[in-house]
Amino acid sequence: MPKLDWVGNSPSTNTGLTFAVPWAQGQYRSKRSSVYCLDQSGHRLPSQCWNTAYWPDGSVKWTGHALPGLPQYPTSVYVDCVGSVSPSEEASSVPSEARTPIRTLSDSDRIEIDTGTIKVVFPTSGNSVIERIENCHSGKVVAENGHLVLQSQRSLPLEDDQASSTAKLYKLRGSISKAEIENEGHVRVVVRVEGRHQKLADSDGDESSPDWLPFILRVYLYANSDSIRIVHTVLYDQDPESQFIRGIGVRFNIPLEGEATYDRHVRFAGVDGGIFTEAVQGVTGLWKDPGVKVRQAQVSGQPTPGSEHWSPEFLSRQQWVPHWNDFTLTQLSPDGYIMKKRTKAGHSWVNIPGGPKADGLAYLGGARNGGLGIGMRHFWERYPTQIDIRNADADRGEVTIWLYSPAAEPLDMRSYHDGLGLETYDEQLDALQITYEDWEPGTGSPYGIGRTNELYLYAFEHTPAVEDLSRITRDMRNPPLLVAESEYIHRTGALGQYWIPFSTLGNSGNALSSRTIEILQNLDFLFEFYKEQIAQRRWYGFWDHGDIMHTYDADRHTWRYDVGGYAWDNSELSPDLWLWLYFLCTRRKDVFYIAENLTRHTSEVDVYHLGRFKGLGTRHGVQHWSDSCKQARVSNVLYRKYFYYLTGGDERMGEVIRETLEVERTFCVLDPYRKVRQDRSYAAQDPESGFLISLGTDWSALAAGWMMEWERRGPQWETYRRKLITSMKGIVKLKNGFVTGQARLHIETGMISPPPADVENKGHVQVSHLSAMFGLMETCAELVDIDLDEQGGRNLPQEFRSAWLDYCFYYNAPGDTQISRYDVSFPKLILRQGHSRLTAYAAQLLNNPEIACRAWKEFYEGDGYARSLPWRTKCINGSEVPVPIEEANWVSTNITSLYGLAAIQGLAFGVGYLHEYWDLKTQVN
Repeated sequence: MPKLDWVGNSPSTNTGLTFAVPWAQGQYRSKRSSVYCLDQSGHRLPSQCWNTAYWPDGSVKWTGHALPGLPQYPTSVYVDCVGSVSPSEEASSVPSEARTPIRTLSDSDRIEIDTGTIKVVFPTSGNSVIERIENCHSGKVVAENGHLVLQSQRSLPLEDDQASSTAKLYKLRGSISKAEIENEGHVRVVVRVEGRHQKLADSDGDESSPDWLPFILRVYLYANSDSIRIVHTVLYDQDPESQFIRGIGVRFNIPLEGEATYDRHVRFAGVDGGIFTEAVQGVTGLWKDPGVKVRQAQVSGQPTPGSEHWSPEFLSRQQWVPHWNDFTLTQLSPDGYIMKKRTKAGHSWVNIPGGPKADGLAYLGGARNGGLGIGMRHFWERYPTQIDIRNADADRGEVTIWLYSPAAEPLDMRSYHDGLGLETYDEQLDALQITYEDWEPGTGSPYGIGRTNELYLYAFEHTPAVEDLSRITRDMRNPPLLVAESEYIHRTGALGQYWIPFSTLGNSGNALSSRTIEILQNLDFLFEFYKEQIAQRRWYGFWDHGDIMHTYDADRHTWRYDVGGYAWDNSELSPDLWLWLYFLCTRRKDVFYIAENLTRHTSEVDVYHLGRFKGLGTRHGVQHWSDSCKQARVSNVLYRKYFYYLTGGDERMGEVIRETLEVERTFCVLDPYRKVRQDRSYAAQDPESGFLISLGTDWSALAAGWMMEWERRGPQWETYRRKLITSMKGIVKLKNGFVTGQARLHIETGMISPPPADVENKGHVQVSHLSAMFGLMETCAELVDIDLDEQGGRNLPQEFRSAWLDYCFYYNAPGDTQISRYDVSFPKLILRQGHSRLTAYAAQLLNNPEIACRAWKEFYEGDGYARSLPWRTKCINGSEVPVPIEEANWVSTNITSLYGLAAIQGLAFGVGYLHEYWDLKTQVN
């Protein structure tokens, strides 16, 4: 029975949550049995279950689960797979206090969701994405008219024109084109809303201002919960030369009528759980004292007592106490936020002491009628952000959370240079030799990239205590994680078996060897180093948060943020994969969050979701979209699958994954090898004969997408299964298999045929150091492990295994060994340490100790990180740097990713031979 424990803290509030469970092949068949959740005492929990992936034999591979809002969540959750029972038996086994299901009503005009605690109404058209949020207990509406706001302008002033700039500001509102229930159950409902921002008919401004910035909202509601999670996505769909974002926000109106101004409360989350607390009309700190009970009630957010408890001297003068109508918190950098308030528009703002990093939650409401809390998960990390409270003194207050603050400079997405006169491919390739940037006119466009943020709404029946708001803020910023034990996940094979839980490394009864401990310490150092670099180097911002830098500049004591292809990493050499495998090995919360942030970034900002490059990602660069190399290796779904499955099938990530399914069709509009062909007149756009692809970086991305769609049983999963199997058969038929390097791919069928250089399939050899470094190893390992007999024919599993083993064995083999197999030796290759995991994999499959020792030799003696490196940081301070930093100038993200993967997989495939390698090395020395 799978056991799941909290990674970090359990939920402190009744928010509801989603989690996932993997299953070994044949362990669970949904048509024959049912799955239930139990607490540590064996009591059945109210829950909902759905399937997110299947094994080839039809048994379930992954399930997603939801728990409703509960007064207290169990310390552990067990998931039991039992024979099917009737609905009445199932209902009777659930505690009566937890049986209230979530209820939905929908028609052509609206969708209504009742969680038992709140009722939320969604219009299916118009400009309000949420019509109202109503408290079921009191029947009062705590928020209404929730809508999206966008501010933009059509030009930027020249540098010397700032003071006299008259750029027109356009104000737009989100307009719904479609609203539907995407997933529905008795515990959890997901409502999906999509549309575009458009200028309102009665607003001022140029009639020609465009409707733009498509949005996708997913709203998550759980039974018995008064909180709402919103996953907010925007897609950039304009020319960066002519449209500039000034603000992106979500706004709600808060009914305040009937609530006394001194009982209306404003709250902002400050730093690390601290809460700013004020009232619209304060009663503290005045010359006349209203009474201690009155003051204490207002400060604590409780209704103030009746007038008989107020001091008459105070009451007779209360009308002279100002009413504070507007409040603002602005985070324009990751290092500081400011707050201010004013009595009304047209009057001066009064500054309020700010702080470094605001937690990003606000509340507006009354002590008696309640109100709305609204927050953004990565508030200061995604700066510039802002929260506005307006009209707090009126019958209808207003709260706006800005994902991009209008107080910041316009969001400028133009190219960072003018092209430098690089007109021809030869010039561009020559420039690549110095800046490492593959630039080309017309390709460095942000058109089609996206950004996803998480927002949270909290419907309060009355003003919450600051302790409650602090707990809510903690959960909002660090959502509780319920994850199966790593040992169980590994046993199922549902995320491959090319990693190993570190907790099992000493299970043979022997203590961990000093060499194993050293590798584990090095892995810990590398992760902690990047975790610290994210904070010290301020790798934050609206587009940037989540990504990491590529290469360091030791002379300047900084990462090469401004040097061509050395700047943002954009998944180069698989840091996403390293972090996810490291999480599976360690089950550390901080590793999960950094891997999650990287995955959210690379899947949204580094990948195109619209336009001619849809489905492709952009190579590393100064801007995430600036390099002209657009390839499937960056959008490889392997980097997303761990997050998708571990979260129970995150809907936005599933959508992004599915966008890549036809990525090979982009070859019709952009030949990825256009600059490096010997004959540049050769047309790759030939659907009949097939497109030339790399059997490494290209095929691994295509195969990962096809395999995942087959697992997920998507709408056309049988088509993609056929394409996957057909392509595998094609690779097997190539005389040199993966060593062929390139081949033709027929888009419609997935058929693989020999490359133009070897039409007769006599045995072409083309080996690249990059081929296996973008998920090919992991994808092939999973394909080798699944049963392909029925789908691919009796011999395909063994033949494909042999073709892949050949590549693994021979890449790092001595030249004479390569000649004996292929008649030629491979060219001088690099990244041998990263490839040592391929050798280790071959050793495990062949059960060959000699090859296993060779793998460790490659790990220690190949290029990459050596044992002799310092494996520590050095503090750089004083006049050499603007701020003190910790430096390890020998660290490179490319090598870190490959060392991490080689170490993790080396331990998984051959930890038993690590000591043997060192014994042999000692004997030789």
